[in-house]
Amino acid sequence: MSRRQFRPPPRTGDGPPDDTGCTVLHVDMDAFYASASLIDRPELRGTPVIIGGGGRSVVLSATYEARAFGVTAAMPMTRARRLCPHATVISPDHDRYAAISEAVMATFRSVTDRVEPLSLDEAFLDIAGAVRRLGPPTAIAQWVRDTIADEQGITCSVGVASTKFVAKLASGLAKPDGLLVVPQAEVIVFLHQLPVGALWGVGERTEEALQRLGLHTVADIAHTPLDTLRRAFGEATGTHLHHLAWGRDERRVLAETREKSIGSDETFAADIDDPALIHRELLRLADRTAARVRAAGMMGRTVSIKVRFADFTTITRSRTLRDPTDVSRDIFVAAIALYDALGLQRARIRLVGVRMEGLIDSERAALQPRLDDPDHGWREADRAVDQASARFGAGAVRPAALVRGTSIAHTGSMPRKTGPATAGPGGDLS
Repeated sequence: MSRRQFRPPPRTGDGPPDDTGCTVLHVDMDAFYASASLIDRPELRGTPVIIGGGGRSVVLSATYEARAFGVTAAMPMTRARRLCPHATVISPDHDRYAAISEAVMATFRSVTDRVEPLSLDEAFLDIAGAVRRLGPPTAIAQWVRDTIADEQGITCSVGVASTKFVAKLASGLAKPDGLLVVPQAEVIVFLHQLPVGALWGVGERTEEALQRLGLHTVADIAHTPLDTLRRAFGEATGTHLHHLAWGRDERRVLAETREKSIGSDETFAADIDDPALIHRELLRLADRTAARVRAAGMMGRTVSIKVRFADFTTITRSRTLRDPTDVSRDIFVAAIALYDALGLQRARIRLVGVRMEGLIDSERAALQPRLDDPDHGWREADRAVDQASARFGAGAVRPAALVRGTSIAHTGSMPRKTGPATAGPGGDLS
C-alpha cells in the first residue's frame, strides 16, 4: 500500500461492527524503528525524530511528527534534514530492533501457529483456530495490541477482516495506534468509498495513470470493464486491480517460513577505489553476516556479494561452497575471492554487501570434516566471540583488522569501544 495516509471511510452499518468470519489479522507496528529507538528517550515522544546515519545514508524510519514535514523511509538523510531541520537524529540500533521483533512474533505465536511475517514489524495472523479459545476476533486483536504495548513499550495498528488484502488495508487506515474491523457484509461498500491511491500496491504512478482515465475512487475501478483495465495496465495489473476493487483475495495466511538469505551491506561516506579499504569493509560485513546466520541457528552454502558503483550501476556475484557453513572466515574468504575476481582496478565504489544464501537449519547440515582440520578451529573461535558479544555487547571482540581503525561506511551508529581481546578471521589487512 502507498505510504500516503488515508482516512477510513464512514461505516454504513449500525452498532459495533460484526466481526463474524473476520479471522485474518494484519498487525503492523507504528513507526517501528522510531518507536523502538524512543523507548529509552521518552522525552522525545511527540517530537520530530529521524532514525538514520549521516552523510549519504538514508532514512530508516521517522516519527509521525517528522513525516508531517515530508520525511519518508529510504529518503536521503541530506534531504530529510532539509525538510525537517529541527528533527532529532538517532542512529539505528539493529540488535534492539531484532530483539523486539522476536518478542512481538512470540506474542503472535501465542495466539496462533499460523503467522506469516512480512518484515520485522508486521505480520498476518490466521486466528480461525483461536476464536473458541480466546474469544471473538476483535477481542483477540485488542489483546495483541495491549500485550505489545505493555511488554514492548511500542504501539501497533491492527486490521481485522476476512481476507489478507482487506486486513492489510484496514491496518493502514487505522494508523497510528488503532484497530479497524471490516465486516464481511460491508467490504464492498467500505472499499468503494476509498480513493484509488489507498489500494494495496497502487503507487503514485499507477494512481496518476488511473486518474488520467477518470478513475478516482475504487468504485470507479470496479465499474470499469475488465478489458479496459487490461488494455490500459496490462493483463496482470488490470486483472489485479479489478479483483481488489471487488474485495477478491483468495490467498491464505502461510505459516512462518525461515529466512532464505541473510546479509548486510553498507554505503561508503564517499566513493572509494582503494582495494585494501574495500577488503576491510568486506571483512566487517562477512563477520556481521556470519554472526546473524549463527544467531538464526542456520548455515548456508552460497556466498554472494553486491557492488554498487559511483554511477549507481550494481552487480552481484555468488559462489557455492563445498559444505554449508556459518564460519566468519569461510564467508570472508569467499567474498574476497568474488570481489578480486571482478578485476575492478580502481573503480569508484559506492556500496558493498555480503549475503549468505541457501540457508538450512544448522542441525540438519551434514558437515564433511577435512583430514587436516584441527580439533578446535574457526568455528569454535566464532562461538567464543558470540558468547563474549552476548555478555559484553556486539563489537566487544572483533577481527584485528577492524580494531586498528573505525569503519569507513555509515553503519548508523558511532564506532563501539574495542574490548580487551581480539579474535576472528582475516588477519591484518591494514
